Amino acid sequence: MMTLRGFLVPILLLLVSLPLGAQRRRDPLTDAETDQLREVADQPEARVKLWVKFLRARIAALDQIRSDPKFAAERAKRTHDMLEDFAGMIDELDDNIDQYSRQKQDVRKALKEVVEMESDLQLKLRAIQEATDPPSQKELPEYKFVLQNALESVNQSAANTRDTLQEQNEEFSKKGKEKEKKK
Repeated sequence: MMTLRGFLVPILLLLVSLPLGAQRRRDPLTDAETDQLREVADQPEARVKLWVKFLRARIAALDQIRSDPKFAAERAKRTHDMLEDFAGMIDELDDNIDQYSRQKQDVRKALKEVVEMESDLQLKLRAIQEATDPPSQKELPEYKFVLQNALESVNQSAANTRDTLQEQNEEFSKKGKEKEKKK
């Protein structure tokens, strides 16, 4: 009896830990990108602009993957991975923007760039979703779920970014008027 219990406990622990390992995602950022973000950790506007730069690079890479015939064999897998990256990166950018907003950091210039980039990304993702060419229709089931997640992340982030920009415009224009009155 003791042998059976001694055998079952490690097996159960192994079975419980397997799903935890399967849930780990790869980091969508390169080591160099992570280092760049660390270097500007205390500069909110520069950090947001870096996120925009990295996401724009991913948009260009997605365009290349989807249009270059040499990627045809692995296009669905790469598209899937890129869409996961977009969702994760957009969520992280959104968290950064929320944090800076709570800290009353003025990131209005960077937010304008985010709004523009998110509009571009929304168009790109909708175009993928609505593509009617046979290869795209054949591949769509392989990334349909992550495409929907990426679209939802971008749509939600775009709304949050516009709201935050509007709030910051109002808040910092009031502060500017108060400063002028004091002079």
